[in-house]
Amino acid sequence: MGMGRVCKVNSIPSSSGGSSSSNPSTPSLTTSTSLTETVNGSHQFKITGYSLSKGLGIGKYIASDTFNVGGYAWAIYFYPDGKSLEDNAGYVSLFIALASEGTDVRALFELTLLDQSGKERHKVHSHFGRTLESGPYTLKYRGSMWGYKRFFKRTSLETSDYLKDDCLSVHCSVGVVKSHTEGPKIYSIPVPPSDIGQHFGKLLESGKGTDVNFVVDEETFAAHKLVLAARSPVFRAQLFGPMKDQNTQCIKIEDMEAPVFKAILHYIYWDALPDMQELTGLTTKWASTLMAQHLLAAADRYGLERLRLLCESKLCNDVAINTVATTLALAEQHHCFPLKSVCLKFVAMPENLRAVMQTDGFEYLKESCPAVLTELLEYVARVGEHSVAICRHETMLDGSDVNGRRVKQRI
Repeated sequence: MGMGRVCKVNSIPSSSGGSSSSNPSTPSLTTSTSLTETVNGSHQFKITGYSLSKGLGIGKYIASDTFNVGGYAWAIYFYPDGKSLEDNAGYVSLFIALASEGTDVRALFELTLLDQSGKERHKVHSHFGRTLESGPYTLKYRGSMWGYKRFFKRTSLETSDYLKDDCLSVHCSVGVVKSHTEGPKIYSIPVPPSDIGQHFGKLLESGKGTDVNFVVDEETFAAHKLVLAARSPVFRAQLFGPMKDQNTQCIKIEDMEAPVFKAILHYIYWDALPDMQELTGLTTKWASTLMAQHLLAAADRYGLERLRLLCESKLCNDVAINTVATTLALAEQHHCFPLKSVCLKFVAMPENLRAVMQTDGFEYLKESCPAVLTELLEYVARVGEHSVAICRHETMLDGSDVNGRRVKQRI
């Protein structure tokens, strides 16, 4: 991390040649500061089945999932048979690569192979905390890499404490260099965040001024027509459109459970998801996922796009064997394409497929969305062809960008 200071002086020359102390146009001094620092982030990559990865081929890699640091995507590449032909598979190679578009991205790196014996004798290669002769490393294009062709001799690695239960654990840190200039601040008044949701939420809790009632599963909910109409195009049509309900004292909601409608009202007024555990009265992750599924369908029904995306995001993070099939069916029915892709990827994994097929949710998926099964089969086939796909993308792995330009690697 570096910091510089640049002073700029704006002066007005004296027309009379007198001393500056008596001149009303005394030169003014302004300052600005250039700040250069790193935006840091880390990723841990666990490699299981190391012995099975041997024989993959020189120059072939196993990749981590991408992770974001400093506005760029990164990935770790592990070569079980090494990256260079001249090493004849005698070493494993380890690299960190720029996985998103970027030009001349400057960064510091740290690659650590973790000691799994508890002795904490980790193998660390780090730029952090030491002076570099030429400064941070520069990655020129997407696909540019920094790392080590001869990271560890294979015979030594396989008898070391770094390998345990046929598993390796790699920790990577990236510090992206960012610079900006700060000038003088005329004033600094702290501005609190928006609290409009708090006001509307308390209005719902108070029950004051309500002018419409909904009956859901024999439970009655009072609300304000104007608030509902402002937040939902469906409620707007139902309450103020040409075909509006005449009896606002008792609008019956069909095909929805009371806790789900309560969650809809909570979002409309508070602009936030409710506490799922408090709403369901259950502490299990399964119950929370089930509520998010129902809430996504309700959000789509009432045109609450942001709520739908919030539920979709939550379901992406909570994909599990016993719920993924029903989530996949839901994603298909409500056109949630990112969620659908996550579910297909999860189900297609060989270690998940058989278990998912034995769930009740998979039977529901077959009955309600048979077309999705064809897509699932295609996805399973693509997973099986993954090693072939690796070969096709080998140019990027060898330090070239997608356009074939060569990038000099620092070893």
